[in-house]
Amino acid sequence: MAITMDQKKIHNFIWMPLFLIGLSAVVLGLGWLIHPEPWMLDQPPNEVLLQTSFHTLFADDINAHLPDYLLVIYRFFGWWVISIGLLTMTYIQVTKMGTALARNSILGVLLIILIGVAYMVFNFIPLSPFKIALYLQSVMWLTSAYFSTQL
Repeated sequence: MAITMDQKKIHNFIWMPLFLIGLSAVVLGLGWLIHPEPWMLDQPPNEVLLQTSFHTLFADDINAHLPDYLLVIYRFFGWWVISIGLLTMTYIQVTKMGTALARNSILGVLLIILIGVAYMVFNFIPLSPFKIALYLQSVMWLTSAYFSTQL
């Protein structure tokens, strides 16, 4: 069933969801970057994965500097997620998603990223509150992919 709307509206339904995926990546990355204890953002799934509480883990003398290590790892992860989001938004802005090559390229890359993130979340941290973001980004990707076929 083809949707009958003008090409400009269809084009907006292609680039806007992808831009929002990039923007949401920047927002999530900022959370990991600026939170004083970013590992606590998903504390319950982390503790299930570790099979111990952070309180118990940090209480042992050998782990005295573990919070410092985790802070560096999460800060790096935050910068990485921000970078992916900025690159996505920039690609969309520069290409204007005007060609099939531009649309298919970014849709393909984002699909691989979403599948990888889904695999990690559902296999290693299924209690993660970030599943909601994954679901929303998947809906945005599907919206853009669908309207790409309508252009």
